[in-house]
Amino acid sequence: MLKAGIIGYGTIGKSIAELIQTQQAGDIELQSVLVRNPNRTEELSRLTFAITNDEEFFFNQDLDIVIEAAGHHALQLYGKKALETGSHLVVISVGALADNELLESLHKTAQENNKQILIPSAAIGGLDRIAAGVLGEIEEITLITRKPVKSWYGTIAEEKVNLETISEPYCIFEGNARNASKLFPENVNVSATLSLAGIGFEKTNVQVYVDPTIQRNIHTIKAKGFFGEIEISVQNQPYQQNPKSSPIVAMSVAKVLKNLTSSIVIGV
Repeated sequence: MLKAGIIGYGTIGKSIAELIQTQQAGDIELQSVLVRNPNRTEELSRLTFAITNDEEFFFNQDLDIVIEAAGHHALQLYGKKALETGSHLVVISVGALADNELLESLHKTAQENNKQILIPSAAIGGLDRIAAGVLGEIEEITLITRKPVKSWYGTIAEEKVNLETISEPYCIFEGNARNASKLFPENVNVSATLSLAGIGFEKTNVQVYVDPTIQRNIHTIKAKGFFGEIEISVQNQPYQQNPKSSPIVAMSVAKVLKNLTSSIVIGV
């Protein structure tokens, strides 16, 4: 059995914890969760794992896997330490890796410690084909992200469009994945994942829409190259409590964990 720890206990962190505890993530045991303020966490007495804000305690448990589920800043703070203390690192806040310095630092640390940085497919599909296709020549990759109005409150989108009165789909960004990842740290992490699987941040085209005509988060990938062409669109049901993300993100993490202990692995 592999021992896991989670950084962050928000909507996604809680969902991952539940999937581990209900044995839907393979032969994995959740040891503890690192949070900023454990006193704000409800149901503490009912949990079978530790909730702590003690970094030394968390990283000195001989964890096999650390799952980052707390945002870009958490990855910047703890990603390297997780690898240095002997854990594989599962990254959810992939947009932080648009920072080349951070990406190179984590990559080097993983190599030096013989550990892996694991990036789930999360909210998009088709990454297995993109990652295989890049072994030949890929001419272009485009990501089109559309999310309903409720997903954009508290983001830079509020500076670009009136979310209270918008009635038609509105493109709030068109450019490369590096800029998209930095502008929308919670909403467009998928652009960073696609870039790392494919042809890089500068060459990956991104369009981002506020769309009042939809109720789900929709991501469409279009790519063509030596392998042929692909167009895949996924519609993700958003969390009610956090419409910027979707339950499939936690499910995708559970699938990565399950792969680590399964004798048969499909879709890699």
